[in-house]
Order: sequence, then structure tokens, then C-alpha cells
Amino acid sequence: MQKLIISFFLFSCIVLSAQKETNNSYIDFNYFRGNIALHNNDILHLINNHPEGFIFSWNKKTFGNQSWEQRYGYPDYGVSFAYQTYNNDILGNNYALYAHYNFYFFRRHLMLRIAQGLAYNTNPYDKYTNPKNVAFGSDILSATYVMLNYKKERLFKRFGIQAGLTFTHYSNANIKAPNTSVNTMLVNAGLTYNLDAEDAVFKTTAVDSFPKKIKFNMAFRSGINQSDIVGSKQYPFYIFSGYADKRLSAISAVQFGTDVFFSNFLKELIYYRSIAFPEDEVSGDEDYKRVGVFLGHELFINRLSVISQLGYYVYYPYDFEGRTYIRVGLKRYFGQKIFGAVTLKSHGAKAEAVEFGLGIRL
Repeated sequence: MQKLIISFFLFSCIVLSAQKETNNSYIDFNYFRGNIALHNNDILHLINNHPEGFIFSWNKKTFGNQSWEQRYGYPDYGVSFAYQTYNNDILGNNYALYAHYNFYFFRRHLMLRIAQGLAYNTNPYDKYTNPKNVAFGSDILSATYVMLNYKKERLFKRFGIQAGLTFTHYSNANIKAPNTSVNTMLVNAGLTYNLDAEDAVFKTTAVDSFPKKIKFNMAFRSGINQSDIVGSKQYPFYIFSGYADKRLSAISAVQFGTDVFFSNFLKELIYYRSIAFPEDEVSGDEDYKRVGVFLGHELFINRLSVISQLGYYVYYPYDFEGRTYIRVGLKRYFGQKIFGAVTLKSHGAKAEAVEFGLGIRL
């Protein structure tokens, strides 16, 4: 595998460096190897080898042409392709495509990369041919990785090095059971190659300004999900949210609001448990709807923002995974008022749904 990685990296460098225009970008190629993290005892039988693979990335540099670039210390943004094998016939292999940001610290020698995308798994759960793969219930997965690397560019002409730690997470967020997911802790090392002979000069002219009034938001989220009962059906869910936000700075805002949940999979789960587990004293008439209140934070990065919310169910007629919930995800603004969002709702480490939303900020 290492020889294949080096050959592919060098070939990419030759092809891309043949372009004459200024790119303000670079590529990097990292090999990784590590261990599956035990976050759920149900996957103990799957931890029997060391995962390995590679990440190939294209990165666009920023030099402060927009104010957000200066606020965040001139980050990079780009796309990544990753291949990960678990060296385990039950789990199969993952192929993933990501969008990512690189943030820099300590004179740009320490790089933090945050990436989100989709993955394809080659051997998901099948009750006849692969019943032991309780980690991946579907072949399409949500994919996340976080990379923390020491980095030294232009160590030899356009070539540089980077090395450090990488965390990967693959899950289908309960779209289809089973879904215990897999997390891996990895050590990575690789090469970087700048596509330009020299970098541009960083600009330092930004002036921070932001609206200081409280803004009111309305959002609608939906998607499909499934209970943990293998073989149960997938159902749509609908979430109506209203909340206020207050900007604290050019990059940060706090939120307070309410969610109303119509989770149709709970209808089937309530009915199923009322029949299959009479000792649980579930009548089958419990209301499947829930109402929550939440506190949140929004981190603004250009037209994108990262949202994180902690909620508590104030109307909770049926006990499902506890009264607190977490929502994290990405938001994209289209103009000043309209936004779209992709978020993950979970109860602790237990994902409930991937939510696709539209909203308006008044």
C-alpha cells in the first residue's frame, strides 16, 4: 500500500504542477494506521485487527482577501478522498469524499483539519450473508474525520511533511438499523506539495463588524430514520423550530429556542414494545410527539456556520434514550435571511437522525 500511495502522490504532483496559472493551493497525501475505539460493547467481536488507509487532499489557501479569512488566521479549505480498510472481512472497506477546513496555530506549524462527507461501505449488514456487521446497516454512511498534525511546508523546494493524529467516524445516523458505528484512532504521516513556486502575501486590513440586534429564526427539518429494531420500517420525521439568536462577536452567537418533534418511527416502536415486552408496561397509547427547549452556539465561517445545541424535552410522554439531546451540524446562508442546514441529532453517543433543514432569519 505504501508504494501505491507514493506513486499516486508523485503522479499527482507532476500533473498538477504542469499547470501554468497561479493556484494558491497544495495537495497532501497521508498514510494512516491505528485502532478501533471501543465506544459500544456490541462491536467487541469486530475489534480484531488494525485499520489502515490513506487520505488524499486538495487544499486552497487563503491570504486575507475576505475579512473572515483574517479572523480565522488564514485557513485552507478543500476536498479529501479517503480509503480505509479495517482488515476485517465483516466490516469491509470504506471509500469517502469530504469537504474540509484547515486551521493553523503556533506560526502555522500546527494544523487542525475538520472534515465532513459521505462514505461507501463495501460490506454492510445483511441478515443472511453478513449478520455480524452490526456497525453499518447500510452501504452509504455519514463520514467525519479530524486531523491534528505538525506541518512543515517547502522543506525541500515545493515538498513538505506533516504527521500527527487522525480520528475517523463512520455511521448512518440510524437511517437504517443496525448502526453502532465505528470510530478509529489513527497515526498518520505524509507529504505535501505546493502547486505554486511562492505563496502570496497575507493581508491584514479586516475590520470586524456584526449586527448587534437579537434575531428571530424559524426552521423546518426533515429526513427518514428507523428504530433500533432490525427489520423495522423507515419513517419520515418532521421538526419545527423557533429560536432567537444574539451575536456576541463577528464569529460567534448564542441561541435559545424550542423544537417540536414528530418522529413517526416512535409510533411503531411504542406499538412494538407494547406487544413484545408487556413487562415494560407500555400501553401502546403513548404520544409519539416531543417538545424540547435548547441552548445553542453558532460559529460563523464565511457563509458557512457550525451550530451546536443542547436540548431538554419538556414534553416527553414516552421514554426514548433520555430527556436530553444534542444537535451539531453545518448551516449555509443564502443571502442575509435564508439558510439551509444539515445536522445530526443524538442522545449522547447514540445518534437518532440526520436532519435536512431550511429556515429564515428575520
